[in-house]
Amino acid sequence: MSEFHSSIANDCCDVTIIHDDVVADVRSKQLSQEKGKDLALLFQALSDPTRIRIIHTLIHREICVCDLAAILEMTQSSISHQLKTLRTLRLVKHRKVGRMVYYSIDDEHILNLMEIGLEHISHSK
Repeated sequence: MSEFHSSIANDCCDVTIIHDDVVADVRSKQLSQEKGKDLALLFQALSDPTRIRIIHTLIHREICVCDLAAILEMTQSSISHQLKTLRTLRLVKHRKVGRMVYYSIDDEHILNLMEIGLEHISHSK
């Protein structure tokens, strides 16, 4: 048996016995397809290092796109493209003042996600 197949065999039950009470309990708590999709989109947005750096920067203060591009040493166009994704998912919000556009974190949930993520990676290194 190959190493791959051996690994799969070790991850499976040797017999198939369905525990109806367990299945019923967990099934009643399952995410809907829609919530699963929305959550996957959130994590997909957070899977990009540039978007993570943008969010981390915005945690500290509201900032205009020009300054954000300077801080991250990227073009405004690149930053704007990433901000559109974050805005679509309601992770950041913007406001226009004259000819300037300022961005900030949309709500505290993203702060909690970042805090937990940073704590997690600090423990794993």
